[in-house]
Amino acid sequence: MAQAAAQSDLKLAKQVSGGANFAINSFFWIYTFLCVFPLIVVVIASFTDENTILINGYSLLPEKWSLGAYDFLLKDWQAIVKSYGFSILLTVLGTVIGLAMMALYAFPISRKDYPHRNFFSFFMFFTILFNGGLVPFYLVYTQGLHLQNTLLVLMMPYFISGFFVLLIRTFFSNSIPKELYESAKIDGAGEWRIFFTVVLPLSLPVLATVGLFTTLTYWNDWFLSLLFITDSESVVSIQFRMYKTLLDIQYLSANAAAYSALAANDPNFTMPGETARMAMAVVGIGPIIFAYPFFQRYFVAGLTVGAVKG
Repeated sequence: MAQAAAQSDLKLAKQVSGGANFAINSFFWIYTFLCVFPLIVVVIASFTDENTILINGYSLLPEKWSLGAYDFLLKDWQAIVKSYGFSILLTVLGTVIGLAMMALYAFPISRKDYPHRNFFSFFMFFTILFNGGLVPFYLVYTQGLHLQNTLLVLMMPYFISGFFVLLIRTFFSNSIPKELYESAKIDGAGEWRIFFTVVLPLSLPVLATVGLFTTLTYWNDWFLSLLFITDSESVVSIQFRMYKTLLDIQYLSANAAAYSALAANDPNFTMPGETARMAMAVVGIGPIIFAYPFFQRYFVAGLTVGAVKG
């Protein structure tokens, strides 16, 4: 009797567990679809004829397909390729240098034997709460450092993030055993060797997580270019070039004389509005999608392991 009751309870538990897993999986499949669906609509709209969108709106199966939006964007393809190369260089250099600086700052303040750890931790935390404002920010880089129209001015503001420094510090403190430091010191290792041979190899999850967010920050940024880049032929990122293209489209759409001048030179000229916006989104987001899988395996661990006490 007791054995039959235990088997019945086990069977019931499996049924409940199976139902719960099905419900959870279903929820996340639906949530994933809701996240991906807008991206699918954007891609399809970018290949849709402009008049079709204006008449029928967005559709997963448009009546007429067209490459007009991409033809419009790629008329100046040399500039787009140049901006792509610049954005890739900016993103790679900025991410690598930023990660190195944040990890080097976080390492000493994660050590309990460092006497000034509280002061420097508070100093970094203070930068999260307060900033000097836009005008001092602009004056420092243009009048103080004279970095206008340079690559460095687009990288320096994002080199160090207070939140990321504290996240890395927490990971160092809670996830790396203190015995490893003592063992390395017994073997004659100095602080630099401990950092590069012991700490960094064990910190790939948090470094990859911070690296992903930093990569997104550099790739998607257009505001710094708007502030500091006045020479359109110098350093122009792909996001800023797409922003300028959007402004040009808005200007031509609102200015009948300018539109007529372009149409007079090319009888087949049509101004893509909505489709061009969708095409710009596709052009801008493309490379970063391919970068994400390289960080995915470390992403969850980097956010959670350092967030709890070991």
